Amino acid sequence: MSSSTEKAPAPDGGRAARSDHLGHVIFITAAAAMGGFLFGYDSSVINGAVVAIRDRFDVGSEALAQVIAAALIGCALGAATAGRIADRIGRIRCMQIAAVLFTASAIGSALPFALWDLAAWRIVGGFGIGMASVIGPAYIAEVSPPAYRGRLASFQQAAIVIGIAISQLVNWAILNLAGGDQRGDLAGLEAWQWMLGVMVVPAVLYGLLSFVIPESPRFLISAGRTEQARKVLAEVEGSHADLDARVAEIEHAMRSEHKSTFKDLLGGRFGLLPIVWVGIGLSVFQQLVGINVIFYYSSSLWQSVGIDPTSSFLYSFTTSIINIVGTVIAMIFVDRLGRKPLALIGSVGMALSLGTAAWAFSYTTGTGDDITMPDLQAAVALVAAHSFVLFFALSWGVVVWVLLGEMFPNRIRAAALGVAAAAQWVANWLITVTFPSLADWNLSGAYVIYTVFAVLSIPFILKWVPETKGKALEEMG
Repeated sequence: MSSSTEKAPAPDGGRAARSDHLGHVIFITAAAAMGGFLFGYDSSVINGAVVAIRDRFDVGSEALAQVIAAALIGCALGAATAGRIADRIGRIRCMQIAAVLFTASAIGSALPFALWDLAAWRIVGGFGIGMASVIGPAYIAEVSPPAYRGRLASFQQAAIVIGIAISQLVNWAILNLAGGDQRGDLAGLEAWQWMLGVMVVPAVLYGLLSFVIPESPRFLISAGRTEQARKVLAEVEGSHADLDARVAEIEHAMRSEHKSTFKDLLGGRFGLLPIVWVGIGLSVFQQLVGINVIFYYSSSLWQSVGIDPTSSFLYSFTTSIINIVGTVIAMIFVDRLGRKPLALIGSVGMALSLGTAAWAFSYTTGTGDDITMPDLQAAVALVAAHSFVLFFALSWGVVVWVLLGEMFPNRIRAAALGVAAAAQWVANWLITVTFPSLADWNLSGAYVIYTVFAVLSIPFILKWVPETKGKALEEMG
């Protein structure tokens, strides 16, 4: 933005002005993004328990994949319904419901008496994750000053990747306490049970933080609580903002809209409005490149190509660190370069990395527990996997969440975001449940498929994805 824009409030209510209370806004954003932390933690913590669950319940690859993917069923349901729930009872209440579901899921998953019981508790936690995946970006977009909105929206993905890394660190620590045995005894429970149960701590923290952050000003205005909305806007946008103009702007936008429902998304050539299809496309491509194969299966993946269990846990943790580094890069550049350039850089980098990994995995030999790779190809596979995670994190990992929070017109934002997020969970489920079978069939072939989707994402970005950098939410559509 130009310096003249930053010096004085604009006629639009100062939406380009810098916030006087940036520290407070960052705290609010970080608290809301705790849902993202739990998303990352819950989705990745299972990585350390895969082998133990297979052994404990004596199941094959297909049944194991169903249990791991069970959470994603709940995620899709939670994402599909969260928008309507949030419009009725508010964003904060949704966060509190999600926190309760996270807590219950952590306890239930740690103490299952059967395989179906474990799957059921993962569905409960998944519902909470689905809600948080919708409410987090929407809430952050609604409370963020536009000058900082891209970077603050990046907090959601930052929280996800930190949650992934912390879960791997906790898994590694618990594994060491149990003498390197995922089924080792610790205070009467097996190590993998502790891995799943520790999520109680961040789940309770998320619930507590939801009581100390303000409700979204847009929800407050929609509920007729205009004075409270003015106070929140003053908190987050600072003294440079013309509060009367900002309230009037939001009220004007709301007068021309109604509570969004699925019916509002209909009307395009292929059933849905074009912008909704773009949102669905972003969500689906983000998953079909296979990123969650790394986070759900990396420990067992590396063990399947001949790497010992201790090293496999270490590599899972290092990919999590690379994930954080890439996310920080994205947070720095998302408002400088824009959303589309970052996405394009990521797509090209992911395609090259995945193609390289596919080549390396084609050199695996052996079957069952007796699988090996030549040293050169093993090293290339590790580098390619880390490179893939880096390019995903600095682009699609952040950009998709930012775009989904920004790109839809106000009149359909909640419903459209819910549909797009639900599509993301369905695609995530598809990749998660098919990978074990694909890997058994041909690991290299699986990575060729992911490479194809990375390549296809390039023309998709160029032709259909809008650039939302620097625009106010009221300008969308």
